[in-house]
Amino acid sequence: MRSTRNCLFAIPLLAASSCAAAPAGLDEVDLATETQASAIPHAIGGGQYALNELVVRFAFVASQLPNGNAIGAFHVDTAYDGLTADFSARVTCLSVDEVNHRAWVGGVITKNKSTDPDYAAPLYQPGRDVWFRTVDYGPGGSGAADRSTFVGFEGAAGFPTSAAYCAGRPWPDADARTWPVTSGNITVAP
Repeated sequence: MRSTRNCLFAIPLLAASSCAAAPAGLDEVDLATETQASAIPHAIGGGQYALNELVVRFAFVASQLPNGNAIGAFHVDTAYDGLTADFSARVTCLSVDEVNHRAWVGGVITKNKSTDPDYAAPLYQPGRDVWFRTVDYGPGGSGAADRSTFVGFEGAAGFPTSAAYCAGRPWPDADARTWPVTSGNITVAP
């Protein structure tokens, strides 16, 4: 049932990636809740990008409700040297730059299935804050590739929480430390 539910979830929201290719880990998103995800602003995406030599798979849906709260989930995973970095999170904040189609998504780790001992510390465990940022450069094939960062954790870049990260909206010049999406798509809408 879970794989069917993931596939049903992935089809409308992550249409750019197939159900077979979409990362697992979004099963904690309740479908009834996601029917409310048409609230604006929102950011959704799925696929993969190359972080230097690593292939990173990602999937996310984040919506800001009229009361300012955010709902959704995200998942990111990669494998290297026989190890993995694999995180799932519940979205707690979202900030959208309507002009530049950028989004800052923050949340709380719900699962850490990483095998890399570097990600075994308490900082990376469920209940701790995690975030990323992304930019939508239009529909696939429209020119510039959409871009995303890998996840950051509590204290990174001077941000103590996901809420502080979303409020701070860091975006270094020239899309620094973001990676072009090589398969899939990202949509950021006001």
